[in-house]
Amino acid sequence: MPTIESVSLAAAVLLLISIFSSKLANKVGIPSLLFFLLTGWLIAEFGIFEVKSPDIAKFIGDFALIFILFTGGLDSQWANIRPILWQGLCLSTFGVLITMLLLGSFTWFVLGSFSSFSVGIHGITFAEGLLLAAIVSSTDAAAVFSVLRSSSITLKGQLQPLLELESSSNDPMAVLLTITLLGFVKGSGETSLLQGLLFLVSQLVIGLSIGYGAGRFMVWLLNRLKLSSAGLYAIASIALVLLTYSCASLLKGNGFLAVYVAGLVAGNREVAHQHYIGAFHDSFAWLMQIVMFLTLGMLSVPYKAELPSLAGVAIAISLFLMFVARPFSVFISLFWAKIGLRQKLLVSWVGLRGSVPIVLATFPLAAGLEEAGEIFVLVSFIVVSSVLIQGFSLPFFARWLGLADKK
Repeated sequence: MPTIESVSLAAAVLLLISIFSSKLANKVGIPSLLFFLLTGWLIAEFGIFEVKSPDIAKFIGDFALIFILFTGGLDSQWANIRPILWQGLCLSTFGVLITMLLLGSFTWFVLGSFSSFSVGIHGITFAEGLLLAAIVSSTDAAAVFSVLRSSSITLKGQLQPLLELESSSNDPMAVLLTITLLGFVKGSGETSLLQGLLFLVSQLVIGLSIGYGAGRFMVWLLNRLKLSSAGLYAIASIALVLLTYSCASLLKGNGFLAVYVAGLVAGNREVAHQHYIGAFHDSFAWLMQIVMFLTLGMLSVPYKAELPSLAGVAIAISLFLMFVARPFSVFISLFWAKIGLRQKLLVSWVGLRGSVPIVLATFPLAAGLEEAGEIFVLVSFIVVSSVLIQGFSLPFFARWLGLADKK
């Protein structure tokens, strides 16, 4: 049993390393989540500490995701997103769905092709291909915000709020699709397509309804509590976020969608000690990201042996996502919008993957899916390659298209 002194020392060192790595990440213009993930991987690689249980990693990831999504909603200002609301919603719903269908079909084809002549690679079913694609179908708000704000540019027109709205609102759709497909795959064919669609609709409707009601209730209650300390309001908001998630989940709705909508509703109304609560949740979301990525980095070590055999497949899937699936989903979703070709090209390139895909990759692991280890390795590779390639090149690409202004 470790002592409190050793645990405190380890926690302090890990948090300080993460904070300094975040500062370094901002200087080089890539999301800090990549450094958090690498730190966790190195900790496990050198045997300092390990996370071997996918259930523990999933629990930590789910808990962190609740507050990351709530903070994403809380930070979304209605005045900024109203002019591009429908474009953003199309990208975060239809765009995610189209990405999943295209990438899932390609993954199913390429894994089947590689498995026929390569040892160590197993073919997957079409449903499992869709599951992997659903896991990586959403862009990451933290990654997009980090790259945009650490670079020395701002994007012209409504591009920046459009990208921020999409990246902060498409996670619930990815979660819904992942949960639905995982249930379908684990059902061994007993779950019909109609049942899957009904489940998806019920998750969406109940999640939206609970989230909206919870957001209104949150504002009403916080404005009437009249507590003696501002810190108590922040604690009350934590309790209300957890209550929102649990109520939506117990009623068979999507709790992640509910907390995002609750944050969106509460963030656009006057609330007692609003600035303090917002700053608190921003800090808490950062802590959740650090803990989550350190944990997921540690979890990835037991599956590293599968990477050499999957490297070729992972590269092919990553390039297809960046150069085919993402651009097609953007152009199809925004075909009706009055957005120029250059703007659509830039939106296509800002498809950074991050925290949500890696958290969702623990779902098949925790469910005991046969190909879960293979899926986890592929998802981790896709996230890292997306951050490295798209994250580094985004400022240069924006300048080349003439869509960047200096800060």
